[in-house]
Amino acid sequence: MSPANEVSVRQTGLVNSLVLIDQVVRQTMVLIAQLATSGGTRAPLAHIADRVFLELAKELEAQGLSRKVSADMFGVALRSYRRRIQRSSESVTQRGRSLWAALLDFVPSDRLVTRGEVLAKFHLDEELQVRAILSDLCESGLVLQLGRGVGTAYRAATTEELAVLDASTDGLAQLVWVVIYREGPITSGELKRRLSSEAPRIEAALEHLLGTERISVTDGAYSTREVVVTQRESSGWEAAMLDHFQAMVKTLCGRLRGHGDPQENGGSTYSFDMSRENPMAREVYQTLTRLRSELSELRSKVEAYNSENPDEATPDLVTVYFGQFVQTADTEGSVLETDGDNHG
Repeated sequence: MSPANEVSVRQTGLVNSLVLIDQVVRQTMVLIAQLATSGGTRAPLAHIADRVFLELAKELEAQGLSRKVSADMFGVALRSYRRRIQRSSESVTQRGRSLWAALLDFVPSDRLVTRGEVLAKFHLDEELQVRAILSDLCESGLVLQLGRGVGTAYRAATTEELAVLDASTDGLAQLVWVVIYREGPITSGELKRRLSSEAPRIEAALEHLLGTERISVTDGAYSTREVVVTQRESSGWEAAMLDHFQAMVKTLCGRLRGHGDPQENGGSTYSFDMSRENPMAREVYQTLTRLRSELSELRSKVEAYNSENPDEATPDLVTVYFGQFVQTADTEGSVLETDGDNHG
């Protein structure tokens, strides 16, 4: 191949990659928007931009890219890139701690502090960022807000108030369970860094999972052999969605890196143009139910064998994910939905 043709191929590959990245970002934003408004809630999103930048920067570094190369990819100077990483990672006022954690620690639970006091304490940080995080903390219920305007004051929620909040949001334990299954053995410190939730809530979820014998702990690291989130469960649907999405991402990344045997790793998508009068409609619509049943039966057989042979070498983790979505004339084409049980 001539040098000119090689350049052309590279340029074509670059354009294709950019198109793919744009579409992946778009579909991910559709999913985030759906999650942020599900069940009539309005989840705070002020931290999303910095979080996305920081996680992407960390992943590029993990791929072996220098910060200079990463800065070029973001289209900024190396100094600006380093400054943004620092701003996204920690408070300027309290080095080594995230601004989110530093703000939460500063607001006491036994008295009120005014907005002016908070801004004065964190005057080295950007005011808009401080205000945005205060808003997030209030939206999440970790901080209570009284008054408006210049008279706005804040107080951190007490342990008893957080307990009431935990009782109404018990899906957190399922999320912790999924992360332990996929990333374990993992310490509580690493869990707290991975999950955007206050430390006492993570500790409470770990105690609950230990008490119900869903996880175990060895030398300070938590692990589990399975995760089960049943279909239509009233709590824990967040964990099922995370597990499904994570399985898809890992499969796609494995394909991009060329890992594993193509007969054992990869995925396929099948679509059917199906009218309700088609004689095969019932078979198509019930495929998801049949696959669930067959895989549940297979999983039970594997678990029975593993229980009878506990001393075998550490097994491979084989993940099968699938979903089904029926798009009708009344369905928005941009909606991203999946349905299915999640069994580790």
